[in-house]
Amino acid sequence: MLNNDSIVALATPSGAGAIAIIRVSGQDAIDIGNSVFKSIKNKDLTTQKTHTLHLGHIVDENKTLDEVLVSIFKGPNSYTGENTIEISCHGSSYIQQQIIQLLLRKGCRMADAGEFTLRAFLNGKLDLSQAEAVADLISSDNEASHQIAMQQMRGGFSNEIAKLREELLNFASLIELELDFAEEDVEFADRTQFNELLNRIEFVLKRLIDSFAVGNVIKNGIPVAIVGEPNVGKSTLLNALLNEERAIVSDIAGTTRDTIEDELVIEGIGFRFIDTAGIRETQDVVESIGIKKTFEKIEQAQVVLLLVDGYKLLVDGLAPIKVEIEKLKNKYPLKPLVIIINKKDSIPQEMISQFQEELATNKQQLTTLFISAKLNLGIDELKNQLLSFVNTGALRNNETIVTNTRHYDSLLKALDEISKVKYGLETGLSSDLMAIDIKEALYHFGMITGQVTNDELLGNIFANFCIGK
Repeated sequence: MLNNDSIVALATPSGAGAIAIIRVSGQDAIDIGNSVFKSIKNKDLTTQKTHTLHLGHIVDENKTLDEVLVSIFKGPNSYTGENTIEISCHGSSYIQQQIIQLLLRKGCRMADAGEFTLRAFLNGKLDLSQAEAVADLISSDNEASHQIAMQQMRGGFSNEIAKLREELLNFASLIELELDFAEEDVEFADRTQFNELLNRIEFVLKRLIDSFAVGNVIKNGIPVAIVGEPNVGKSTLLNALLNEERAIVSDIAGTTRDTIEDELVIEGIGFRFIDTAGIRETQDVVESIGIKKTFEKIEQAQVVLLLVDGYKLLVDGLAPIKVEIEKLKNKYPLKPLVIIINKKDSIPQEMISQFQEELATNKQQLTTLFISAKLNLGIDELKNQLLSFVNTGALRNNETIVTNTRHYDSLLKALDEISKVKYGLETGLSSDLMAIDIKEALYHFGMITGQVTNDELLGNIFANFCIGK
């Protein structure tokens, strides 16, 4: 897949701005840049040292397009491993396009999506999991996802997998050697050490696989559904959490007829709150559609907040709430459910204590919070409760967390093959049959880091990158 032609793309977001950066990479990148650049000190870019900056103008024949700074990075000491220049020009869309068109006429071609990072991978500057982390880093929008992407891009995940693969490969070589001396019936691979290695690999694989549950929600945000009867304050709660008037608030029941979503970062973790239509029996066709969507959103949510009107609680008691709780727990038994009693300010303190005591005896061991969405009381406590559902200990300890579905799939398959090898070792399976399972495990390890790959896989991965990366 590796081409030696020179590629060009805008490396900064499209549109007008203060400056824009145009990146060129390839064997002739510096020569092409030199052909359109006129240094204010008459420098020849081809003779300049790597990692240097040069001030001058981009010139199209006798027409000056812009005053620019040109950065030179000579291969292999560049991001792509090839000769690379970056032209920092003024951010006019017209100037950007004029310079890019000039470079195309001088022998460049437009880069494909992710082609700069693809070349970095093909030239050995990054392994495949590190290259994928580049895309995650660009798209990270909170502290936690940024931290995970940085850890992976630095090679934390790759190093862990590479070490396991190398140790397994050493034993695989000894097993293969035994096959060459099958008639002599000798063992080169110490079975006790091999079993210890398999146990260690199995332990690490299970830890990485388990981390995906945390990593996936951190990367994509944790969806939280706010549900309850009409007019209990769901929209007011959403506004209080976001600290802005995001949803319409009205005394009229059924105001929210569709789901409203917005995101909030709490201590580095992204949460996606979904304000749903109030659940009730209704003849209103539009409202009925909204209620149907409510149940769809609950299906998608990681956490459910059941909001209850505190004033209504004083009138009707706990019986109606317990019915709602039972329905939700029966329908969604695995989802964390938080009972939030709204309008705390209208409930006497002795009644709050009584309700807490009665709800605490519930077999479900539910979390119950008393808040006032309108007065912003108890909102911080609710945020802390949401954080408690996320295991951030691994983040604090800088452990490897898996966020990529492709990596997760390969780890599952590798674990399955390691389990087969362990079973073969315990039952005295012949070396030639064990060797097959070991090769399969090595294959799945290699799929993660890119030691085993194909053009279709690379095409799918890098197609999701932005053009200039």
